[in-house]
Amino acid sequence: QRQLVESGGGMVQAGGFQRLSCAASGIIISIYDMGWYRQAPGEQRELVARISSSGSTTYVDSVKGRFTISRDTAQNTVYLQMNSLKPEDTAVYYCNAQKPATLRSGYLEVWGQGTLVTVSS
Repeated sequence: QRQLVESGGGMVQAGGFQRLSCAASGIIISIYDMGWYRQAPGEQRELVARISSSGSTTYVDSVKGRFTISRDTAQNTVYLQMNSLKPEDTAVYYCNAQKPATLRSGYLEVWGQGTLVTVSS
């Protein structure tokens, strides 16, 4: 019912750019905190970028100035524009939606299936 589907992953050379998309169904992204996470082999999943329900954005230090998170409420889609890519950006990227508990519904969290981004040197 509630689903996030990532797309746009693939192979890109260092210094290149790529845009990831997260299409949401069963949820309205404008009332969720939306985030992009990534996980490299043998490492913990980390938060890369976040856009709150109010539209404010935050980034992990390693991607500041290179990545931009945005949303298109008409398309109910969240994007991650990745520029100046580095080999250390190689990971599976996951879209995530979170909403606090309310009187009518409990805490909600939805994960996408992930999309692989490989940056070659």
